[in-house]
Amino acid sequence: MFPQSAFKRFPNEQLRRQHTTSPTMDFESRISPLIGGFGRYNRLLAVFTWIPNFGVALNLLSELFFTVIPVSYHCKQDTSLLPAAFQHRNLSALQILNLTIPWVPGSGRSRCELYRYPANYSQLPEKLPAEVVPCTRGWEYKHTAGLRNNFVTEWDVVCESYWKVPLEHVCFTIGWISGYIILGYVCDRLGRRRAFLLSTALAGFMGVSVCLAISPIMFLLLRLSQGAGLAGIFLSSYITRLEICDPPRRLMITMIGGFFGVCGELLLPGLAVLCRDWPVLQAVVTIPLLLLLSYLGCATVFPESIRWLLATRQIPQAKRALQDFSSRNGVSLSDEVYPSENLLSEIDVVYTEDFQPRFHNVCELVKTRVIWKNCLILGFTGFIGTGIQYCFTRNLLSYHPHFYFSYFLRVLSGGLACVLLCVTANHFGRRAVLLLSSIVTGMASLLLLALTQYLMDGLVLALSIVGLLSSQAVAMLSVFFASEVIPTVIRGAALGLILAAGCVGKAASWLMELQNNGGYFLHHVVFASFAVLSVLCVMLLPETKRKPLPDSLKDGENQRRPPLFLSRAEHDNLPLLQCRSKPLEYNPDSYSRLVTATKKMLSSDTLPFTMTRPLQATLLNHNGATEGGVDNEALHEDS
Repeated sequence: MFPQSAFKRFPNEQLRRQHTTSPTMDFESRISPLIGGFGRYNRLLAVFTWIPNFGVALNLLSELFFTVIPVSYHCKQDTSLLPAAFQHRNLSALQILNLTIPWVPGSGRSRCELYRYPANYSQLPEKLPAEVVPCTRGWEYKHTAGLRNNFVTEWDVVCESYWKVPLEHVCFTIGWISGYIILGYVCDRLGRRRAFLLSTALAGFMGVSVCLAISPIMFLLLRLSQGAGLAGIFLSSYITRLEICDPPRRLMITMIGGFFGVCGELLLPGLAVLCRDWPVLQAVVTIPLLLLLSYLGCATVFPESIRWLLATRQIPQAKRALQDFSSRNGVSLSDEVYPSENLLSEIDVVYTEDFQPRFHNVCELVKTRVIWKNCLILGFTGFIGTGIQYCFTRNLLSYHPHFYFSYFLRVLSGGLACVLLCVTANHFGRRAVLLLSSIVTGMASLLLLALTQYLMDGLVLALSIVGLLSSQAVAMLSVFFASEVIPTVIRGAALGLILAAGCVGKAASWLMELQNNGGYFLHHVVFASFAVLSVLCVMLLPETKRKPLPDSLKDGENQRRPPLFLSRAEHDNLPLLQCRSKPLEYNPDSYSRLVTATKKMLSSDTLPFTMTRPLQATLLNHNGATEGGVDNEALHEDS
């Protein structure tokens, strides 16, 4: 397949030396066009990388249905707490309810307490002396959102045990954080395909195990492990989707993957209504994850990234992948006259036998300057965009406490954010759109923080929706922006850290509920201040619109910040120093006259200085003479 002498492809000795000493090849301009570019096979692979987003979204948002607290619940009636004389009377249900459950002014019947009466009463006076005790026989619930029972109703996680609900959210989020960090490293060390299959197996197995949970602690641990697997699926498919696209289509293909997630989120409430019980819903949302295991037996639907293979110098595997992509994209490699055959030969020249596979660690970020700065800024904006959403959704709950109102509003705003990013980020650039989204998020947050008690409910709702939309745009664009500035050799681990930072922001909101929203005001103040600070940080980022992805750390370091405002050329150049639009053409006659005049000047005996002294600039003084005392007119006549 490969020629014996690859240097025959390079008759020019200088070109051969250039390829021999160059350690890498530009993927976007040199390799991708010769294997079909974004051809039919790449488009098919993009579809197969969209499908995992559907299953991940189902399992992620099912968390809300598992832990939603019923709108109305109270203690089960315990007739043993009534006086002995009334335990055998035929009392109506309303009478028993009034005798057993206290009435709390302003909130209705108590959810966590019962009346207990002395046992020596034989008559029913208007007001019996009674004491209040906690629930003794559990609780009675109305149907929860979509489900007949869930994590809350299964193990009575209310009243004194309410802290287990935000704890479950925190554990699930910690699972995502650990998955992003650990499986992101696996993406860089073992490859995108292996990380995807490992994550799918973990998430599928843990998803089935959650259905068999018999205690709250078991449920928490299994959901934590499943969250780690879901994070790996999302991260590996996200990176693979990015690395098979050419620069003009990267944003569009990534946002379409977000639409698949939105479709899963919109379908989930219907599945919850049909399933009714939480184990059944968990089994249903796990089925898409188990179907993803079919990728294990068919490597063509989720192959290894060629870009990662070349960046880590795994040349034999990269050659096989190049041949596979070329043939499936309709580019033949059977004849030497095809450019792709020359590409394989050029790879032999560039990557000689001395090149061994080399894997990089995310800890190498500390040795960089530009990459580290970009990752820090985008991790900060991702943290803000995710964490500040709680400030807006809480206003939605206070405006309309129904579960489905806030759920669908949040999902639809996420889909609208994807649409806006598709329309604007490719036209105005990533940095400008991220800057605008950060400004809108900060302004909406500050207005709600300062003027909520003075504004009408409709205006508060509008500001909350705008803030939620812009914060979701900030979170999504921060992840996408980071994936474009991080080099291929550390893209998995570094992007995992940035996604983990976003999960930390989400965990902060769950911690507020763990404290019964005791620190909500401080939470809102901190994130609003961070949103304003992020506006200044975004200006330090480079622009990656329609630019090739960096593969090595050196490529990532070469990404510099462009000027914020583009100035016109005539404002920067003086009239006498204004650059010409076209370079001067070579004129042999003018050059010969210049040589002749120079020779005459050098051979002249009246030259006012010798060649042994350095040439000094003559500066005119006020009386027209030079500093050396030689008359300017005489010098002009001699010349």
